[in-house]
Amino acid sequence: MTLGIETSCDETAAAVLRGGRRLLSNVIATQIPVHQKFGGVVPEIASRHHIVNIMPVIDEALRQAGVTLPEIHQVAVTYGPGLVGALLVGVSAAKALAFARDIPLIGVNHLEGHIFANFLSTPDLTPPFVALVVSGGHTALVEVRDYNHFALLGETRDDAAGEAFDKVARVMGLPYPGGPEIDRLAREGDPMAIDFPQALKDSGDYAFSFSGLKSAVLNYLNEKKMKGIKVNQADVAASFQQAVVEVLTAKAAQALRETGLSQLVLAGGVAANSALEGYLRRMTAAEGAKFYYPSPILCTDNAAMIACRGYYQALAGEFSDLHLNAVPGLGLHDRGA
Repeated sequence: MTLGIETSCDETAAAVLRGGRRLLSNVIATQIPVHQKFGGVVPEIASRHHIVNIMPVIDEALRQAGVTLPEIHQVAVTYGPGLVGALLVGVSAAKALAFARDIPLIGVNHLEGHIFANFLSTPDLTPPFVALVVSGGHTALVEVRDYNHFALLGETRDDAAGEAFDKVARVMGLPYPGGPEIDRLAREGDPMAIDFPQALKDSGDYAFSFSGLKSAVLNYLNEKKMKGIKVNQADVAASFQQAVVEVLTAKAAQALRETGLSQLVLAGGVAANSALEGYLRRMTAAEGAKFYYPSPILCTDNAAMIACRGYYQALAGEFSDLHLNAVPGLGLHDRGA
């Protein structure tokens, strides 16, 4: 029985998992209404709300699971990447519980957790597979060879895809969070209306770059504003989204061909994007591969994925001591690949 805790950004979450894939509870306290007025997450405010929410969320996760704290065998917690103050709240709570109950503590990489969300949505999924991780802070392709052996194929050189979505949404005057707003607006626009750049699409490697695309959208909007030309926001959203999705799909297809694998999993907050899901579904069908992606509640930050990742780390004997600290800049790395 694993208790998972997640506080990397603006979601305070706790979950209880029996074994590796039987989810008993998954509780998320979101701070979106708090941060909407600022147009993005304010780290200090996020940390303060985590402090208020953490124990009630853990209590509710235990209540919904129908278990008590003495029945928990181990605690898994996100220790990076994320906002340092927010991470410290979850790490401190997990360390306190592990110490008080004298049970193992497992520090989990948040990005690895996103990949493992697919095991909860698809109980029969097993490695090996290619994972496309697309979140607000990271974009990467990973070859997952087994539950604890990964090879990082490539990642973004600058902005993550999710970060680009949020920044473009902000300059377009769309409410926070921007990613879902662009996805919604894009359905009303023409994805071929504006020829935005698709950096590194044909570079032959697995590197990504989205800062130039973000700048191109900003320049386009500024130019139209200076000339007094009304902008069709739906076309801008659709054309921007198309540029991102085509690059992600092309790189994922390349990874499937070059690794020889026949399964692709999508992970991270941007996994909820309808255009990306559609493009990847069609691409994998054409490549003769299977495509998996998490249910919407498991795409966003949650503790169920952290508990799942922690379970498989525990099977491999990967435990943390009580000196575990937050690592805000933690990235995806090769794991015994």
